[in-house]
Amino acid sequence: MHLTLLWQSLPPKAEAFLSEQPFALDMMTSHEWLQWIFIPRIRALIDAKAPLPRNFILYPYFEETLKEREDTAKLLSLIEELDKLVKV
Repeated sequence: MHLTLLWQSLPPKAEAFLSEQPFALDMMTSHEWLQWIFIPRIRALIDAKAPLPRNFILYPYFEETLKEREDTAKLLSLIEELDKLVKV
């Protein structure tokens, strides 16, 4: 995300974290959700040595939301690989 300049130094507004929509799509962009919600939650699970979620699929959502950008091939590839790793 750093390479595509999608990484943000400041988080979204606090109310964005209260979204009940999948991917917080009503309050955040896809890359904001990835940076500020998904990555911290996965890191917390890893730090706690807790089981990781299984059978989720992120790639189609990110493929769609980032389709206008030409610089996200590597990011999309990593997301697709993550989907494969968590598949049961």
